[in-house]
Amino acid sequence: MERLLGITMMLLSRRRVNAQTLADKFEVSHRTIYRDLETINAAGIPIVSFTGSDGGYEIMEQFRIDRQIVTLDDLQSILTALKGVRASLDDEEMDGLLTKIKALVARSEQKQLEEAGETLIFDTNLWHGGGIKDRTILAQLRQASKNRTVVSFAYTNTDGAAEPREVEPIGLAWKGYAWYLYAYCRLRGDYRTFRLSRVDELRVHMERFANRGVRMEELDARWGNQERGPEIELLLLFRPRLRVRVEETFSADRVEVREDGSLLVRASYPDNHWMYGMILGYGADVQVLEPAAVAAKIRDMAAQIAAIYKEAPADAAAR
Repeated sequence: MERLLGITMMLLSRRRVNAQTLADKFEVSHRTIYRDLETINAAGIPIVSFTGSDGGYEIMEQFRIDRQIVTLDDLQSILTALKGVRASLDDEEMDGLLTKIKALVARSEQKQLEEAGETLIFDTNLWHGGGIKDRTILAQLRQASKNRTVVSFAYTNTDGAAEPREVEPIGLAWKGYAWYLYAYCRLRGDYRTFRLSRVDELRVHMERFANRGVRMEELDARWGNQERGPEIELLLLFRPRLRVRVEETFSADRVEVREDGSLLVRASYPDNHWMYGMILGYGADVQVLEPAAVAAKIRDMAAQIAAIYKEAPADAAAR
């Protein structure tokens, strides 16, 4: 039954498929494929055969699965999202889902989509690429979440220290520009989110855990709380040449453009390493006006950076 459904979906999502392609895909003989095609045809799905160099099998042009009120634009949006997620997950299950969704598009509409081309690309991979390691971790954690199996790994915190964690994975979430694992941490005795880029030495155990009754939606509402800390109101002054970057980063209601072109920005951030790294990333083009404690810490950090290069050997650059 599963093979029959798979063959039907392939025929619905493609213009024409030959027997060899179907036999290779489902790892059966040509005779089995012919028998399956007859069964599908007898079930009321009209299959037409073509001979010649470009011969094969396809479902009649007028036939399609009833998709009720789902429009072509709806399906195109679903396909775009699925393609973007597949770029990271890269698993057979996602390929199968894409095939099923494509099968809901009528033959004439498939031609319409091809002629129009892509108007939106959604890709969860970063520009520098995720690599095989990230995809492997994603696949393992996704499966562990579905099977409710315990996993353990070494997790590096914001201070750069790695510590062992044993968790009960609930699910995965893409937030901003990174993947996160939502899980119950046995070390902390509470739910936590773990950034996957900091996960190493992942192990999936045989132990199964019971559902604690907490849903992904509930965890999503408290996403990131364990790393954020109390928020600080900042008053930042940017040089005019950073106007484009400032407008891309901060909402318009938080930005005031002064007469000299400089930009006064009010922003709220958690008091953590990320905030200080973000400010230092603007270099000498930003000044922290408030609070004084943050300005002092930025000054001290900048002085430490300057000291590193001041104390470097004169011939360091030559090496």
